[in-house]
Amino acid sequence: MSEQERTQASGAPQAGRKPRVAIIFGGRSSEHAVSCSTAGSVLRALDRERYDVIPIGITMEGRWVLEKDEPERLAIQTGRLPEVDEKGTTVVLANDHGGELVSLDPGSVPGTLGEVDVVFPLLHGPFGEDGTLQGLLEMADVRYVGAGVLASAVAMDKHFAKLVFQAQGFPVVPYTLIKPAQWEADPAACAESVASLGFPVFVKPARGGSSIGITKVTDPADLAAAVEKAQEFDPKVLVEAAVEGARELECGVIEGLEGGRAQASVVAEIRYDSEYDFYDFEAKYLDDETHVDLQLPAALDEQLTARVREFAVTAFEALGVEGLARVDFFLSADGTLLLNEINTMPGFTPYSMFPRMWAASGLDYAALCDHLIQLALRRPTGLR
Repeated sequence: MSEQERTQASGAPQAGRKPRVAIIFGGRSSEHAVSCSTAGSVLRALDRERYDVIPIGITMEGRWVLEKDEPERLAIQTGRLPEVDEKGTTVVLANDHGGELVSLDPGSVPGTLGEVDVVFPLLHGPFGEDGTLQGLLEMADVRYVGAGVLASAVAMDKHFAKLVFQAQGFPVVPYTLIKPAQWEADPAACAESVASLGFPVFVKPARGGSSIGITKVTDPADLAAAVEKAQEFDPKVLVEAAVEGARELECGVIEGLEGGRAQASVVAEIRYDSEYDFYDFEAKYLDDETHVDLQLPAALDEQLTARVREFAVTAFEALGVEGLARVDFFLSADGTLLLNEINTMPGFTPYSMFPRMWAASGLDYAALCDHLIQLALRRPTGLR
């Protein structure tokens, strides 16, 4: 094996240059704007003396374009949600075990932008966070931040994630599934299954995030409209029983801090007033914390805190997640800890819960980004 081959196999860049990091964001999902905002934050945080950074946006139609390194343009602002610039130069990732980026200007000879050492995939939702991009990167033999193909796919599909959690003995919120063929053939039977959960219920896209497409239903007469709203984002719909009076807890998990087992952050709690029925998109991204109270750390006794943190790491390991994840829980009024979901690419602006939990744990935003990139550079591609 040549010296160059050994360097590439180790994950390190070739001598004489900084690691080249491709920040990929945007995408075809309903969380396009959230992904753009996340990318802006990471672009702002990365040290250009340490990394050669290439921003790559994926348009709503799925075209990859070379984006400008302008973090401010990607921020969520009142009355405006950011999106990828469709006028950017088209780029492709050469699938030839090199991770080389190639530009495709219309009417011009394809140009080479150089090899990518690691990808930071900041896509949220389907067509990015769900194992699709991870599979492409594995086939191209390119290292990347975060969970692999299977864990990404399972975590994104709330139905299959619950099946895995239940098989591992984790308590989950009672639910029922509505597939498109079932809803079309016999909506009455679907409604009967939902009614068995008791009202209120939450109707949500099975493969989505950022609380987009979710409706809280208290009246059975409103169920059909809620299902149809969820189906605008995913034909597969999950309906969950509302855990009335529950506390909403979150915990971040990352690998590689001290070697060995993954570690958990401090535990956070989300509280909101009567302005919101639940922690929806507006509460997460547009509220100035007038009606939302994010408590860091959560007001829990030491024993319960330790239980949540251990639970988070165990769930992370059970699903085979790598790199990072945010694990969400409900703490019911009777003290039962219910595993809600695992997010393999959680909201990642400095104001998002995952980075805030780690900042409260002693790892600030820039250091968190750096840690995850270095972790990805050390991790091999392929089966592991």
